[in-house]
Amino acid sequence: MKNNKIREIILGKPLDPMKSETRHSMALVAFLAWVGLGADGLSSSAYGPEETFRALGGHTHLGLYMAIATAVTVFIIALAYNQVIELFPTGGGGYRVASKLVGPYMGLISGCALILDYVLTIAISIASGVDALASFLPLGFQPYKLWAEMFFIGLLIVMNLRGLKEAIQILLPIFLGFVVTHLVLIVYGIFAHASHLPELIPSTVAETTDLASHIGWAGVAGMLLLAYSQGGGTYTGLEAVSNNVNLLAEPRVRTGKVTMLYMALSLAFTAGGIILLYLLWDAQPVPGETLNASTFKTIIASMGLGGEVVNQVLLVIVLAFEAGLLFVAANTGFLGGPSVLANMAGDSWVPHKFRYLSTRLVTQNGILVMGIAALAILWWTGGSVTLLVVLYSISVFLTFAISLFGLVLYWSRNRKKGTQWKRRWLLSALGFVICAGILIVLLIEKFAEGGWATAAIIAAMAAFCYYIRKHYRETKQAIHSVDEVFASQPFGSNAEPIEPHQEDQTAVFIVGTSRGGGLHALLWVQRMFPGHFKNFLFVNARTVDSHAYGGEGALEQMREEAAETLEFFVDFCHSHGMAASSYLGFGTDAVEEVTRLCEEINREFPHSIFFTSKLIFASDNWFTRLLHNQAALAAQRRLHLEGLQMVILPMKV
Repeated sequence: MKNNKIREIILGKPLDPMKSETRHSMALVAFLAWVGLGADGLSSSAYGPEETFRALGGHTHLGLYMAIATAVTVFIIALAYNQVIELFPTGGGGYRVASKLVGPYMGLISGCALILDYVLTIAISIASGVDALASFLPLGFQPYKLWAEMFFIGLLIVMNLRGLKEAIQILLPIFLGFVVTHLVLIVYGIFAHASHLPELIPSTVAETTDLASHIGWAGVAGMLLLAYSQGGGTYTGLEAVSNNVNLLAEPRVRTGKVTMLYMALSLAFTAGGIILLYLLWDAQPVPGETLNASTFKTIIASMGLGGEVVNQVLLVIVLAFEAGLLFVAANTGFLGGPSVLANMAGDSWVPHKFRYLSTRLVTQNGILVMGIAALAILWWTGGSVTLLVVLYSISVFLTFAISLFGLVLYWSRNRKKGTQWKRRWLLSALGFVICAGILIVLLIEKFAEGGWATAAIIAAMAAFCYYIRKHYRETKQAIHSVDEVFASQPFGSNAEPIEPHQEDQTAVFIVGTSRGGGLHALLWVQRMFPGHFKNFLFVNARTVDSHAYGGEGALEQMREEAAETLEFFVDFCHSHGMAASSYLGFGTDAVEEVTRLCEEINREFPHSIFFTSKLIFASDNWFTRLLHNQAALAAQRRLHLEGLQMVILPMKV
C-alpha cells in the first residue's frame, strides 16, 4: 500500500483506458504536437548549422549556399513526409512505410535505425544542451558535464512515466522562450547588416569563382557536398510527426500536416538564419563556447541595451532557452522511440511487452529502455557532440532514404488519374536522391570516425530482432497446431443454456485468445476430476496495449473478439449440458485485472478453483522468459496471497 502511494506521488494517479474522454484528453492538438514533436527538429539548429559551417573551414563565404540549401532541403523532406502522414494515419512513420512499401526486412532495418535515432536524439540533445549551459560557466565545469547529462536524462524519464501531455506542458514555456529569443536575434542580426546584403550575392559568386580557379569546380562541389552532409543533423526530427500520428488529435491527418508546416517553417527560418548570422557576423570558434554562443554574444553586445553585465545576463537567458529546447527535443526520443518499439512489437520483431501500457497509459518499458540506452551511449562517447552527430545523422538518413524510396515505389505502382502521382513521385525521388547522397557521403567520409559504430549497432539489433521473430513464429505455429487438434472437438446436442448455481463446485478457467488452450484446460479438468465440478466459468482479461489504445476503433474490435472467444467456450459447455458463464475485463495490467475478476467470482461462487494453461518450452531460459510475460505464474502468486486456489496446467510447445 505504501509503495502504491509513493508510486502515485511520483507518476500520478492511474487513468482508465476504457473511457473515451481519456484518449481525447491525451491527444495532441497541432500546437502541442509542434512543441512535443517539433522540438527535435528545431533544436537541431543548435548543432547542425555549426557542423556545416565548421566543415567549410576558411572558405566561410560558401555559407550563403549552405543557408539556402538548408532551408530548401527542410521543405523538400517535410513535404515528402506529408505523404507518409496521409498513407499511414495510424502512425509508425518510417518503419511502417518501409515494411508495407518495400518489404518486412527493409522495415526491420528502418525500425532499428529509428530506435537508434531516437536514443541518439536523447543523447545528443542532452549533450548539446549541457554544452550550451557550459558556454557561460567557467572552464572548470567541463569535467562535470557528463554527470549533469545523466541527471537530466533521469529527470526526463520520470516526467515521461507520468504521461505525455504533462511532460509537454511543463516544457512549453521553454519552447516558446527559445522561439521568441532566436526570432529576435536572427531578425536583428540580419537587419543590422542590411547594408551588406545587396553585395553579398555578387561577392559570394566572385569568391567562389576565385576558389574554383585554384581547386577546380569539382573541388568546390566536393567541399559544399561534405559541409552539406555534415550538417545533416539539421534535418533530424522532421520524421517525428509521421512516426507518432496516433498521438495527434482528430482529424489526425490534418493535424499532422499543420504540425509539419509549423516544423518546416520554424526549422528552415532558424537553421538557415543562423548560418547567415555566422556569415554576416564573421563567427569564429572560441574554446569552451558553441558557435551560437560566440555569435549571439557579439550580436547582443552590438544592440547597446546596457553594460557588460546586462549583455551577459541576456546571453545567459538566450543560451538557457537554447539548452532548455534541447531538453525538450530529448523528450521527443521518449515519445517516438517507445512508439516505434510498440509497432515493432506488434510485428513480433521485439518482445511483446513493449506494447504494454502503464497505469498512466504510457509505454513504460519503451521509455525505460530508451533512457538506459541513451545513458549507455553518452557514457561510451563521453558526451562528444561531434561523434554523436555522426552516429545520429547516419541512422536518420538511412531511415529517410528507405522511407522515400518506399514512396517512389508506391507512386510508381499507383499511377491513377487525379492523384497527382507525377508531382508526388518527383518530390519523393528528389528527397530520396538528397537523403541517399548525404548518407553515402557520411558513410564514406566518417566511417572511421564513428560511422562503423552506427552500421555495427544497427546490424546487431537487426540480427537480434530476427532471432526474436523466429522464436515467436515457431511458438505461434505450435499454438496453432494445438488449436487444430482441439478444433475437431464436437459440440453436443443440448441447445438450452444452463445457468451456474452459486453453491456448486466451480471450475474457473482463465483463458486467452487460443481456443485450443482453453479446451485443453477444460478437458484436462474433466478427465482428472470426473463429475466433481458442476459450474464452468471462463475469464478473459484483455491487455489494453498501445495498439488497442492508439488506433481508432481498435478497442471496440478487441472487445468483440474477446466476447466471441468467451461465447465459444460457454456455448461448448452448454451444448454438453454443463452450466457455464463468462467474465470479461480490460486493463493495462492483465494480472491485476485477472486478480480483480477472480476475487469478484470467488465472492459470488465461494467453492471455486481457478485453472489456466502455461506454455512449456523444451529449453526454458532467460530468452524465453524475456519474450513471454509469465502471466500465469504472476496471477497464481497474486491469487495465493488472496487465499484463492489456482492450478497451472502445462501446455508443451
